[in-house]
Amino acid sequence: MKSNKKRVIIADDHSLFRQGLKLILMDLEDIEVIADVSDGKELLEAAGILLPDLIIMDINMPLMNGIEASRILTKEHPGIRILVISMYGDEQYYNNMIENGVKGFILKDADNSELKTAIRAILNGQTYFSQELLLKLINNKKAPHDMSLTTREKQILELICQGQGTSDISGKLFLSERTVENHKASLFAKTGCKNSLALVIFAVKNNLVSVK
Repeated sequence: MKSNKKRVIIADDHSLFRQGLKLILMDLEDIEVIADVSDGKELLEAAGILLPDLIIMDINMPLMNGIEASRILTKEHPGIRILVISMYGDEQYYNNMIENGVKGFILKDADNSELKTAIRAILNGQTYFSQELLLKLINNKKAPHDMSLTTREKQILELICQGQGTSDISGKLFLSERTVENHKASLFAKTGCKNSLALVIFAVKNNLVSVK
């Protein structure tokens, strides 16, 4: 009988960290770690053969870093979702990785519950960006961006930055999902962002929303 568990590959050059992640994920009955690898090239090989549902990976890896690995993976296997576990100081790479199709970022010192929340969100088709990382981005944000957003666009942008998906926003604002998608499309056009994760970073850096 085929398993209904979601298949995960872990990629990090520290063996102890990989083992720790595996122990945490053992608590999730519907998750199965099918491989753990130590560098980007191993990751590409394993992903091509095993075709996981989710990859949890570091940015800084030997032989091939996470930026290049994510670019190749999302091009060759667009159905695979990627969660990056990063360090402070990695924010310079976020935009590139988001453009490569990465679905989420959390810090390496995040607690177990946040890791599980991020995994759940991404496997459910959403994106996830650690609130702590957003607060970190505030320290480097620009002056307020002179951008004309409608009241409704501002409301939807705030909810996107809180991690709300289209159906959640639809329910909260009593709008159809199509209307929410139309407002999101307008936000993407005005900001030049390609997806919700890029929009969150843009909004924080340009003082379009406040992060508490």
